[in-house]
Amino acid sequence: MHKYTAVFAALSAAVIAFTSVSANAADEVVLRVGYGNNPGEPFDLGCQKWKELIEERSGGKFKMELYPSSQLGSKDDVMDQMVAGEPVATLTDGAFFYDRGVKDMGIVFGPFLFDTWEQAFKLNSSKWFKDQADKVAEIAHLKIIGADWRYGARHTLTTKPVTKLADLHGMKVRVPTNNIQVKGFEVLGATPTPMALGDVYTSLQQGTIDGVENPIPVLYNGKFHEVAKYLLLDGHVFNITNIVVGTDFYNSLTPDQQKLLVETCHDAAMYQNEIVEKTEKELLQKFKDEGVTVTEVSPEFKQELRDAAAKFYELPEFTKDWTPGLLQTVKAAMQ
Repeated sequence: MHKYTAVFAALSAAVIAFTSVSANAADEVVLRVGYGNNPGEPFDLGCQKWKELIEERSGGKFKMELYPSSQLGSKDDVMDQMVAGEPVATLTDGAFFYDRGVKDMGIVFGPFLFDTWEQAFKLNSSKWFKDQADKVAEIAHLKIIGADWRYGARHTLTTKPVTKLADLHGMKVRVPTNNIQVKGFEVLGATPTPMALGDVYTSLQQGTIDGVENPIPVLYNGKFHEVAKYLLLDGHVFNITNIVVGTDFYNSLTPDQQKLLVETCHDAAMYQNEIVEKTEKELLQKFKDEGVTVTEVSPEFKQELRDAAAKFYELPEFTKDWTPGLLQTVKAAMQ
């Protein structure tokens, strides 16, 4: 379990919607939690724990309803509702903050930025991150209430073996619909293909795409390994996800409600992080048992990937918007 209790701010491939029964913050609040993850995945189990904690500690005045499998709509749709003043929230990350005007935050989803979880959590507890969170509130009108949910290291599952950089060239890999992750795979020589996660299985089966990237639990629960038999443990992103609510909604709550929301979010994150760690090991063995070839990245291949990824941090379309020296600032903050 990661003991990073300094930051309560949060969550990843998921959406959280909060509905207040009354405009008066002192009245009962009902939280509708919607996310793309399927029932039984670590994030879903974390949300179940969050529901239990917040309802118990509020004496039933702060309720939570869970809507997995994107029942409340896409992440972007829900964020738009939040910005419009609706009492909703979402699981999101730096790549989406970049698209919503907080450009420096995009770097945390850059390829091969981190080597360890410790580096990723240290960055999220740094002054740099706190300053960025203030900008997220000011520019994007989103309040980060949790930044310590370990969504998982993102790996690549493909229909053909990948053991060297050249194997990725021209390979059509499904990525989420944000520019950071599109460019992150372009610099590796792949052909990034944004699409909804729900379309991936059929696309792999029909040859529309050659691969998909995501944390191990998401890859396994999507059953993508039934049609793509090669798992590359590249860890191109160490994905800590953020849970956000609209600033208007957050400010409508009483100080006690705000404190309860943040603290229970953090405690649920700690519970979920333990599950992620345990689940990843179990599912990795299941992949092998079910005929998937699992490839650890060799030191030579890792260096190839890092060298190719370095081009990402020099792309003019990003650097023109980033604070000068951003990469160096971030690397210093994670040490």
